[in-house]
Amino acid sequence: MMSQTRFVRAFLSRPQRLLPTSALGIALLAYLALPLYSGEPLQAFDTFNALQFFARLAPLVLGLGLTMFAGEFDLSLVGTYALGGMLAVQYGGAHWVIGIAVALAAGTVIGAVQGTIVARFNIPSMPVTLGTYIALLGLTKAISGGLSKTYDNISVTLWVDRQIAVVLSPRSLLVLAAFAVVGLFLGCSRWGREIRAIGSDRRASRASGVRTDRLLIGLFATSGVLAAASGALLDFSLGAANPDPGTQPLILAAVGALLGGVSLAGGRGSVAGLLAGALTVSLLAQIVTAAGLPSYLAQLFYATLLLLIVAVEAPGLRRVWTRSSVRLHSRRSAALARAIDSRKAAS
Repeated sequence: MMSQTRFVRAFLSRPQRLLPTSALGIALLAYLALPLYSGEPLQAFDTFNALQFFARLAPLVLGLGLTMFAGEFDLSLVGTYALGGMLAVQYGGAHWVIGIAVALAAGTVIGAVQGTIVARFNIPSMPVTLGTYIALLGLTKAISGGLSKTYDNISVTLWVDRQIAVVLSPRSLLVLAAFAVVGLFLGCSRWGREIRAIGSDRRASRASGVRTDRLLIGLFATSGVLAAASGALLDFSLGAANPDPGTQPLILAAVGALLGGVSLAGGRGSVAGLLAGALTVSLLAQIVTAAGLPSYLAQLFYATLLLLIVAVEAPGLRRVWTRSSVRLHSRRSAALARAIDSRKAAS
């Protein structure tokens, strides 16, 4: 009982470390135990599919998580994701580099404009990015006429999904490289600390000399680039661009970021944790697919995960648990003291 109490106390005090590792460990064990449910052994292709889903989702988790470090929330990710894919397909027919360049440029501009509005005018990011999300979906549908657009460069479609070392692909390797670059950049420079300082207390960080405006603009620009790149690579893989991907990518990105240990209030999180959160959601998605579970069960499962994470983040729960832990410790100490006194009296 004591060890469980200590674990829960440590979990609540350091969720940025324990939550990602615990979630990934549980998801990995469930994935390895999948044959017990399905009766079919795991194949290398199952892991390949999980990492392909990871390549689609992880850039969104990384982009969303970076803005959450600073206490913001980029709802426009899915709009940039859809627009980036549509632009890449439309302008990358002759050469994929042109399509990628146009998509990344659009993502950079969209993110930088949003960051400028949020930073310079001190406007909350939620309404700004929500409005941008709606506008981008409308723009994407206007470009495509409301219809999916086919990508005819088959060689690129085959290349981005080519199997490397059985379970990897160029898409998944590029995403892992993005995590490595961002992780090294934030870990080896002062910007990582300053971004978390903005999320903890923006006024105090500004008073201490942190260039909050530049950092926020950079964060939103990075988020836009990651979302556009993810949409472009996915649409190259599918051979078509969908003007409306729905809200599921944003929901799963939020689940992945929160499972990665990012705080809803900002000021906490790591790139390694975001990587673990994205891998966790990808493994869970593959489990649902391989087990043949209905889609509504998956949605209910993700909703339950979100509620649990929000409950862990609630300050009230922390206070209740701290008080109960202190009371339990006091009772045990008192009981131990009485036992010692009775032994002394008996002797």
